[in-house]
Amino acid sequence: MRIRHLFLSGCLLGVLAMSPAGAQHAPPAEAASLAAPVTTLSLAQVLQAARQNPDVLAARRARDAAQADVRAADRTPAPVLSAGLSSIDLRNGSGGGSFWTHKRVDKSLGMDWTWERGNKRSLRTEAAERAARAAAADSQDMLVLQQIGAAGAFYDLLAAQERLHSLLALTDSARALARTAELRLKAGDLSAQDAARTRIEAERAQAELHSARLAHQQAMLALAGWTGQNLPAGGWQAEGGWPPATATATTATADIDTLVEQRPDVLAARERLAAADAALQSAQALTRADPTLGATFDHYPDGTQTNRLLALRVSIPINGSSRFEGEIGRALAQKEQAQDLLDKTRIQARAELLGLLQAWQSQTQRLQAYETRILPQAQQVAAQAELAYGKGGLSLTDLLDARRTLRATQLEATGVRNEHARALGAWQLRTAP
Repeated sequence: MRIRHLFLSGCLLGVLAMSPAGAQHAPPAEAASLAAPVTTLSLAQVLQAARQNPDVLAARRARDAAQADVRAADRTPAPVLSAGLSSIDLRNGSGGGSFWTHKRVDKSLGMDWTWERGNKRSLRTEAAERAARAAAADSQDMLVLQQIGAAGAFYDLLAAQERLHSLLALTDSARALARTAELRLKAGDLSAQDAARTRIEAERAQAELHSARLAHQQAMLALAGWTGQNLPAGGWQAEGGWPPATATATTATADIDTLVEQRPDVLAARERLAAADAALQSAQALTRADPTLGATFDHYPDGTQTNRLLALRVSIPINGSSRFEGEIGRALAQKEQAQDLLDKTRIQARAELLGLLQAWQSQTQRLQAYETRILPQAQQVAAQAELAYGKGGLSLTDLLDARRTLRATQLEATGVRNEHARALGAWQLRTAP
C-alpha cells in the first residue's frame, strides 16, 4: 500500500507541475538563456513598434516624395534671359573707345517667357496632388498591414509561451510517473512492460518539449521581423491575455460597402483614377499652343541720332491636328487602367473583409466550444482517471490515454485562442477608422 500511496503522490506532484513553475527544471542551456533579463512586450508596444517598421518608413518616404512632386508641378515655365553680340566688323574692326558706348558692336539683352494656355498648370498640379494623396493612402495601408502582421506575431509568441509552459509541466509529470513506475517495478507491484511505457511517455514529452522550445525561438524571431527590432539576448515575453470570445454581431451588406470605401487601398485607387483623369485633361490641353513672348534691348553706337533699340517678338509652335494623339491615347489608356485597378481593388477589399468577418465569427464559436465544453470535459476526465488509477480502479493504459487527451486538448485550445485573437485583431485593425 505504501508504494501505491507513493505512486499517487507522484501523480499529484505531476498534476501540480502543470504550471509555468515547471520551468525551473529546464536544462542548462535554457537556464543560461533564462539568466539574461527578459524583455516584456505588450500588444500596444508591438503595434507602436510596427509603425517604425522599415516597410512603413519606406512608404512614408514615397509619400514625402509625392508631396514634393506637387511643389514641382505647381510652377510656371521659367523666363529665359539671353544676351548677344552681333554686327562685328571683322575687316575694319569695331573702332576705338569704350566697349559699351563707342565700339561698333551691336549688344543685345533679351527676355523670353512661355505662356501656358489650356489650364495646363492647374491640371498638372491636380494630377500631382491626387498622386500624393494616393501615396499617403498607400502609406496608411502599409501601416495597417504591418500592424496586422505584428499583432499576429505577438499572439504566436503568446501561444508558443503557453505551449512551452504546458509541455514543461507535462514533461515533469511524465518524469514523475516514470520514476514512480520504476519504484513499483523494483517492488514487484508493476510489470516491466508498463514501466517501459511510462519511460516512453516521458521521452515523448521531452521530444515535444524540444520542438516547443524551437517554436518559441522562431516566434520571437518572427516578431522581430515584423517590428523591425533586434531580438534582445534574454528574449521577449509576451505580456497580456487572450481576448475573450464575445458574441459577434452581424454586419449588413451596406456596412461592408461603407467599410470597403473607407479602406486605404481603395482610397489610393480612387485617387489614382482622379490623377489619371487630370493627366488626360492635361494631355488634351497640349492641343492649345503655348506662345512664347519676348523682348530684346539692342545698343549699337553707329553715330546716328539714336543707338538704343527695342524689339518685341511672339513665337507660336505650329501643331497639327494629330500631333498629340499619342500623348492623349496613352493618357486615356492609363485612365482606363486606373479604373480597372479601382474595380479590382474594391472586389478584393470586399472579399477580404467578408473573409475576415467570417473567420472572426467562426473562431469565436470554436473558442466558445473549447472553453465551455471541450477543455473542461478533458480536465474532468483526466482528474477522474488520476483518482481512479490511484485507487487501483483504472489501468495504466487508460490513464495514459486520458493524459494524452488532456495534453492534446490543452494544446488545441491554445491554438484556437491564437487563431481567434489573430482573426479578431485583423478585423479590428482593418475596420478601424
